[in-house]
Amino acid sequence: MVTRRRMIGAALATGGGVLLARTALRPAASAEAQTDAAHAHPAGAVADPGPDAGPALAPKFTTALPLPPVLAPVSTEGGADTYAMTMLRSYARILPGRRTEVLTYNGAFPGPVIRARSGRPVIVRQTNLLDDPVSVHLHGSAVPVDSDGGPMNLLNAGATRTYTYPNDQSHASLWFHDHAHHLESEHVYRGLAGSYLLTDATEESLPLPSGRYDLPIALRDARFDQAGNLVYRMDDAEGRATILANGRPWPKVDVAARRYRIRLLNSSNLRFFSLRLADGGPITQIGSDGGLLERPHTTDTVDLSPGERADVVIDFSRYRPGTGVVLTNSMPPGPAEHIGQVLRFDVSRPAPDPSAVPDRLRTLPALGPVARERTVVLKVEEGGAGLAPRGLIDGRAYDPGRVDARVAFGTSEIWTVVNANTDIPHNFHLHLVQFRVLSRNGAPPGPGEAGLKDTVRLMPGESVRLQAAFDSYRGRYPYHCHLLDHSAMGMMAQLEIT
Repeated sequence: MVTRRRMIGAALATGGGVLLARTALRPAASAEAQTDAAHAHPAGAVADPGPDAGPALAPKFTTALPLPPVLAPVSTEGGADTYAMTMLRSYARILPGRRTEVLTYNGAFPGPVIRARSGRPVIVRQTNLLDDPVSVHLHGSAVPVDSDGGPMNLLNAGATRTYTYPNDQSHASLWFHDHAHHLESEHVYRGLAGSYLLTDATEESLPLPSGRYDLPIALRDARFDQAGNLVYRMDDAEGRATILANGRPWPKVDVAARRYRIRLLNSSNLRFFSLRLADGGPITQIGSDGGLLERPHTTDTVDLSPGERADVVIDFSRYRPGTGVVLTNSMPPGPAEHIGQVLRFDVSRPAPDPSAVPDRLRTLPALGPVARERTVVLKVEEGGAGLAPRGLIDGRAYDPGRVDARVAFGTSEIWTVVNANTDIPHNFHLHLVQFRVLSRNGAPPGPGEAGLKDTVRLMPGESVRLQAAFDSYRGRYPYHCHLLDHSAMGMMAQLEIT
């Protein structure tokens, strides 16, 4: 389906990337760059619809928020839960009165949910019925190399592969998505993403909102033409001005006047979110990428870069039934009347509420002795004389044959990650481990970053110091910017744990 195969082939041959995706703080690309970056919808070429075509097709707060389907295992024998999943093209009713072609797991858009439990393995048989190779990465998980879904560990069209997830880690709201190098950006944009909610006895012992009052909500942006087709091109953060929650534009969410647990995922390729309730009401953050924080904290704003998760509790009992409160976003780019609103909570009825948020949620594992410190520098290098920009880590683009960092198994290291660009935001995702943020720009991290993390944002010029323990599996694992257009154009490296 992807129409830039010749460009990708050349990029693979040189170890380089395709085109730079400028993001929140970066101006829009020139008309020439946009023309070079554009490529066709799977059904054929589409004209540039302009940034407002999609939003004009989607009235706000008229469609109910859908909940993603929860998969049932095909087998529970042998002490493991086995799932069958097929990647295929399908159609979704995203915009009113229109069908949109999407790429899916099991035909679901938004992608499905797997509910798993610590200590009980999950086996997923993935079959690829798409035209392109794929690689399924369970983001945030500790898994053997052959099930990590690395960028070059491809599942070819028509093939089936078994991924094994031991779940030898504590509870966390994880997600899975395509990771095939140079293709991941478009594949995820067109729908190849789903949720993986891992629980354990610690989480289950708490009186947090549960069942129908526990809502997974994946946020992203998109661009549509007048026919309702998804329009994909690199370097299009501003043009993607339709905000989707669980695959629907600006939905309404029917809630009772009680507490809800809301698991927020930023599944965008490029967009950063800065989320708050329109009335400035309190949001209690209880978790981040790697599960619950040690203690909850109350805030009015939750910031998420692509790939990050935040677990929050909102108490709607402070609103009278009949009240609507909008979840807003203050992070550009794009027209404020569109990107500034995300969804609306409609408080419809009173309800009993036995839930509570305890003052202490968990005890995080202790930080061990440090064997080594490293510095990792992220940078986009602008191309000159007609050359495409490159994504670099420590001055080099991704080379799958190269090891960039060698780590001794069983040790703990401190990494200082630096965004060397002054006008382009990045973030940083490290496979295999959940790390601890020690400092941001030399200051202690905020309470939202005080838990276990696998993805951390870096605005222009920022640096983050983190500590990770490499004590689960040996082998080669990637680390990269999780703005997927940046990783697609080479902002990746790999460590080898021996």
